[in-house]
Amino acid sequence: MAINREFVGHEFSAGAPYEVTRGKIREFAEAIGDPHPAYRSVEAARELGHPDVIAPPTFGIVAAGAAAESNPIRRPEFGLNMRLVVHGEQQFRYERPIRAGDVLTATGRIAEIRDAGSNELVRVETEIRDAGGDLVCTAVNVIVSRGTAAGAGE
Repeated sequence: MAINREFVGHEFSAGAPYEVTRGKIREFAEAIGDPHPAYRSVEAARELGHPDVIAPPTFGIVAAGAAAESNPIRRPEFGLNMRLVVHGEQQFRYERPIRAGDVLTATGRIAEIRDAGSNELVRVETEIRDAGGDLVCTAVNVIVSRGTAAGAGE
């Protein structure tokens, strides 16, 4: 079953803002094994010019994940068979670091669905904004639906 391309351009968002705390940043840094002191120490972060501890670059996935519940890829009418899916790519484009005290909102969009050989690629772009509405980061995620492209298996 091919993915429903009528979802290209569809937007979705998290129901509630995501509050970033020093503890969440520290736990994330520990989970990924990154010992950088700016992820744990206000003083170390200030020495680098930040007002509070900053998050590791991949922390954006946590904030983007807040919108994941409403992502249409979970709907049957989207046509994605999760048994055939692999994670293809992940990028983060930062305007500034995520830092403790941020209250973030995430709005995702199905940016593209296209064939690549026998596979289909779904690109999801999620904008993460601060409480003032300023863009902090754009998370770009590509998932691969293996063997579902038109003409696959011919």
